[in-house]
Amino acid sequence: MARVVVVGAGIAGLAAAARLADFGHAVTVLEQAPSVGGQVGVYARDGYTFDTGPTTLTLPAVYRDLFRTTGRPLERELDLVPVEPAWHVRFADGVELDLPNAGRAGTLRALAQSFGPGSAAQWDAALRHGERIWRAARRRIVAYAPSDGLVRLRPTGAGRSLRASAERSLGDAHLRTLLECHAVHAGLDPRHTSAALTVVPYVEHTFGTWYVTGGMRRLVEAVAERAATRGARTRTSAEVVQVLVSDGRATGVRLAGGEIVPADLVVTDAHAAQVYAGLLGPSVAGRERRRSARSVPSASAFTILLALRGRTPSLRHRTVLFPDEADAELDAVFGPDARPADDPTIHVASPDDPAMRPSADAEAWTVQVRAPRHGPGPRGSVAAGTVDWTAAGLADRYADRVLAVLAARGMDVRGRVLWRVVRTPRDLEREIRSPGGSTAGPSLAGLPGLPRRPANRSSVRGLFLVGGSTRPGGGLAFVGLSAAAVADMVGRA
Repeated sequence: MARVVVVGAGIAGLAAAARLADFGHAVTVLEQAPSVGGQVGVYARDGYTFDTGPTTLTLPAVYRDLFRTTGRPLERELDLVPVEPAWHVRFADGVELDLPNAGRAGTLRALAQSFGPGSAAQWDAALRHGERIWRAARRRIVAYAPSDGLVRLRPTGAGRSLRASAERSLGDAHLRTLLECHAVHAGLDPRHTSAALTVVPYVEHTFGTWYVTGGMRRLVEAVAERAATRGARTRTSAEVVQVLVSDGRATGVRLAGGEIVPADLVVTDAHAAQVYAGLLGPSVAGRERRRSARSVPSASAFTILLALRGRTPSLRHRTVLFPDEADAELDAVFGPDARPADDPTIHVASPDDPAMRPSADAEAWTVQVRAPRHGPGPRGSVAAGTVDWTAAGLADRYADRVLAVLAARGMDVRGRVLWRVVRTPRDLEREIRSPGGSTAGPSLAGLPGLPRRPANRSSVRGLFLVGGSTRPGGGLAFVGLSAAAVADMVGRA
């Protein structure tokens, strides 16, 4: 039996703790915040409850496997329901449509009805491209097989940018917008993101989009409870400031108050940049530190939580409203002089869940746009081009702007707002300790460069990484896979 310290109680850290405790190890989870969950957050007030992080789940098999292998199955713990439709989208020219859940045929029918059979054929080709990438990379991503999986990616065209791939294969501008929104929503610029990201809509269409009744936070609570049931101990308000290393091996951690927690193995659910630049000493893991310093974090998110009176006719769980000029948004968020976009893509999440609202005549909306990371700095510094989200009045002014854009696109709720809560990239940085509030890129977005992502096994013996900043990437499903991979690397007691 090994003594294992897990740094960070995000869902990846908790999933790793549950698996390792089930393997017979003595597991202690240390979380700097007062509560667990990390980016899968919740905000509750006056009977309104909001998911502040992910609002849906794909690849639920990842968590079904976690619960099945550690005890009672997932369906005995949670009510997991399909989201139907998966998306409701509105384009700048007024065209709108529903994208059905977990069904390529239904999606193609919807696209053919809106844009013609030729567009449906083009989208089907894009999904087949995503399928080829998934099949080529699956062993590498899921089973962590040798690098031959990456070699097989080359004929798939994954080396092109998503923009180049969309312009080459999608003649309809609506489809290009639809494809690129997967990158933008994940905080990546489709003009520079790998075409491998076409795997994301393929995964959604194939495995479906799901919601946990009571909010996605229930998934965190269930994983935390499973970890505790298997014997893991969790301490909150316990900030780790150093991973201790002796003779090239992790030997424990030091807390902010000076307490040392010894360990045979350390698993970090912190951002890889924080691990290598902050938690390890300057003489340790130099190559990984330099590589991490050269990486560019993803963009962040600006979120408005709206407590609304009344109900919206025909409101879907997820609505996406696209801007007139997509590249203007990209230039604003990802350009060298990054700034809040005047006309952003807006995502609205409002699950029809009685547990999330105080009455039948109310709605809880999570409104989100992509935003530049927090971190003011002089030009030429690491933080150049980012935004000081603590500047007086900036957050409220931008929230007003987003709601005005929402109104201009046909969803004016300003007269129904009882109260609102604004969450900026600075809030994310403080809460989850990611650089500037980076939300970490989507799973599989950079497949050709996967070996350049921080590995789950560090060069420091006994130190492992899980979460969205390591392999295979961000998103609830893939951070869950990172936890499974690390548990397999450590093995049973």
